[in-house]
Amino acid sequence: MDGAANATVLSSFDTSPSASVDLRSMVSTLLTFSAMGDWMKLFVIGSALETCRRHLFRWRDAVTKRFWVTASFEQHDYSYTWVLYWLSLHPVWKEARTVEVSARNFGLGNTSEDEDDAGAQSSTSRYVSYLPRLDDTYTLWYKGHYMIVQREERMEGQWSTKETLDISILSLDRRVLQTLLDEARQVYREAERKTISIYAADTGGQWKYMTSRPKRPLSSIILDPGIKNVLMNDARDFLSSRKWYADRGVPFRRGYLLYGPPGTGKTSMIQSIAGELGLNVYVVTLSRTSMDDCQLNELISNMPRHCIALMEDIDAAFAAGMTRDLPSQVKQDDIGSKTQAKEKGKVTKRNEESTRITLSGLLNALDGIGAQEGRILFATTNNYGALDAALCRPGRMDMHIEFKLASRYQAENLYKCFYMPDSPGDADCPVEANEGYDSRQGSMDGNQDEPDNSGASELEDTPLLPAPWPRASQHRSAHASSMPSEPSRVICQAASLSNEVLSHRDTLALAARFAESIPERELSMASIQGYLMMYKGKPREAVDDVPQWVEKEKAARKQRM
Repeated sequence: MDGAANATVLSSFDTSPSASVDLRSMVSTLLTFSAMGDWMKLFVIGSALETCRRHLFRWRDAVTKRFWVTASFEQHDYSYTWVLYWLSLHPVWKEARTVEVSARNFGLGNTSEDEDDAGAQSSTSRYVSYLPRLDDTYTLWYKGHYMIVQREERMEGQWSTKETLDISILSLDRRVLQTLLDEARQVYREAERKTISIYAADTGGQWKYMTSRPKRPLSSIILDPGIKNVLMNDARDFLSSRKWYADRGVPFRRGYLLYGPPGTGKTSMIQSIAGELGLNVYVVTLSRTSMDDCQLNELISNMPRHCIALMEDIDAAFAAGMTRDLPSQVKQDDIGSKTQAKEKGKVTKRNEESTRITLSGLLNALDGIGAQEGRILFATTNNYGALDAALCRPGRMDMHIEFKLASRYQAENLYKCFYMPDSPGDADCPVEANEGYDSRQGSMDGNQDEPDNSGASELEDTPLLPAPWPRASQHRSAHASSMPSEPSRVICQAASLSNEVLSHRDTLALAARFAESIPERELSMASIQGYLMMYKGKPREAVDDVPQWVEKEKAARKQRM
């Protein structure tokens, strides 16, 4: 057996030289063909041409980078919106033969400053702009520099696409690009001067522009004396104290908790503060089923430095987690009956299943290592007692402001806002009760030293009052508290077209009568405003019919109870 194996090995070594000889002979035979020489020449020439081509393109790229300044903007970046809006205003699109027609508002709202009421009712009143078309190339001039603009769209993943905007400027000075960016940003900021932008998280966990709202003057917010100044002065002081926080090692964050019944104006106050401070609002929806602790941390970390983070109805997202109580531990005394306790247990179980955010995850997102600094947090709740103490502590929620139901003081001033004449002599509001108030005198729960001004109420949460309301008057505050209710039906005749204009004296007298008919702390400002909206041009009828409306509101509330 060993001999046979050795013979096999020897035979394999013996055949190797013959194989190499056969290969050389095959190559020699192929070279004898006259066509093979031509093929070799073509190969050498082609290789030389390809080498030259690559060098030429490399040199061209080097020259292009030397003489051209190129910038790319991605769709989800803020600079993309600035530059695209700036391009839409360029006069070149008036003569361009191929453009993209778009009705997008670039986060600036849908109305124009010059648009009147008739124009606003037109179906074509939405702003239309001309943009560079996708996958097309445009040339234009910027401050004497030749510029090339391209928009492209490419797939990003399986289902989503992403737009990019490329701008190339023929210039040896890179500062021309910075000048363009500064100009685009300035133009955009000037355009958004009268609006605030609302952002929310998309399905991919990125902030997405949703809509724009007009800035609401702080004078349009009707509060009991002092509360408005407490909030505004504290927020302004925070934004101007970055160095103070840094020098003392304190995280540069501020949180406000607004609590009270629905319709008392918590959301409207946040909108007004955002407009006064020039901040955009980023809405964090904790009850979304796709939201978990990881995505929440990422969203809050990706917020810009100067913005308002809004968490509405924060108690609803944690029916059990906030209070750290299990559904079986709900006390019957807090519910009212065994049946209601069982129903509350079902609701709590549904809420536990609908949210994937834990209380510890929320606390870590608010003031953990990765928490964003420079932002202002506003949280709202209708059930203050349901919140966990860890969430409400200073450092997370630094100020707690209570929004109670409407007082007669607020009802009187709301009436004046609706019907006060707009003559020049009446343009300035009477001395407002909260003017000259020092924010340092206000307590953290929104109450003042004077017992008569213990509540903080505002106009409404969802419907917004007309913007130009600078007038208010000094009157009395009150205390009583109850649940708000909405009007059950319209009392006035909708077909009436009367539009009575009152004198200043008559308005003050009617406002006092109107306030006397409103019970203290039993109706929300939203319901009172809804009533006055039915009497926009009929101030006297609004006063005459208000007692009847109040009685019907009380009766409807008793039926619901």
